[in-house]
Amino acid sequence: MKKNILFVLPLMLMGFVLTSCETDEIKSESVITADSYVKNNFDKWLEVNYVNPYNIDFKYRYEEIESDYNYYTVPANMDNAIVMAHILKYLCMETYDEVAGIEFTRANFPKMFYLIGEWEYLNNGSYILGTAEGGKKILLAGINYLDYVLGGKWGEKENVAENLNHYYIKTIHHEFTHILNQTRDYPTSFQEVTGASYVNDSQFSEPYSSAYLKRGFISAYAQTEPKEDFAEMVAEYVTHTPAWWEAKMQAADTMWEEDLDQTLTGRVLIEQKLDIVRAYMSETWNIDMDQLRDCILRRQSNLTAGLVELYDLTVE
Repeated sequence: MKKNILFVLPLMLMGFVLTSCETDEIKSESVITADSYVKNNFDKWLEVNYVNPYNIDFKYRYEEIESDYNYYTVPANMDNAIVMAHILKYLCMETYDEVAGIEFTRANFPKMFYLIGEWEYLNNGSYILGTAEGGKKILLAGINYLDYVLGGKWGEKENVAENLNHYYIKTIHHEFTHILNQTRDYPTSFQEVTGASYVNDSQFSEPYSSAYLKRGFISAYAQTEPKEDFAEMVAEYVTHTPAWWEAKMQAADTMWEEDLDQTLTGRVLIEQKLDIVRAYMSETWNIDMDQLRDCILRRQSNLTAGLVELYDLTVE
């Protein structure tokens, strides 16, 4: 008898809810908005650390208009947003301050970061970590998983730095490279190195998902199209150690048997593209990629060693 009561009660409540909804106007727009709010300590910290020095708007409150309507999105967890704000400032903006000068960062970094809690999932089994829009905005997704990454819950503790890179930091450098390219385009010679080998949306399907190094690409995603390839070259290089890069080059130091027209090893192709990327960053933006990498790795080591305060919202 108790089971029947427990079973019927939800149905009765459901009937009440459905009946009540019949007279309400159902809107397609989100009811979550950030139109009006009282500034909290985080907002005041952002004003001092993002708005004043860089004129960057760091949006962590959910705003439907800033989201992509093609995906189901959710708000970012506030605690994770606070941590991400510290990480982006320390590992990204201040890195370029140190290597290229704060005026470079002010002039070229996007004027808005927009955070959402979930990644944007695609039909091919992959998901979007972030996007850059018109050189003015970077959307960073999956913020609600940041505590899992930093807590070592996705892999052992020694993988925290790599996971942080994979899901977030590499994405920022990748998207920032797009912004630099939109401001001053990269040489057409870059796409000529592996011009016939881009595979668009098949990059995560076999055989491409496992043969990308042999084919002359530093990542599977780099096989999408030239502009993604260029951004991946920069992001992968500056966020990894020389030993990591050399291990990739050794794995690429062979031919892809399935392409009879490929006359060079993957290593040679990648290194040809790297030379073009290096020259572009140096001649166009006066940035030494090795110096940038050293700076990022030093700061990354400090962060994962617990030497960077990620929750402090003190302002002077």
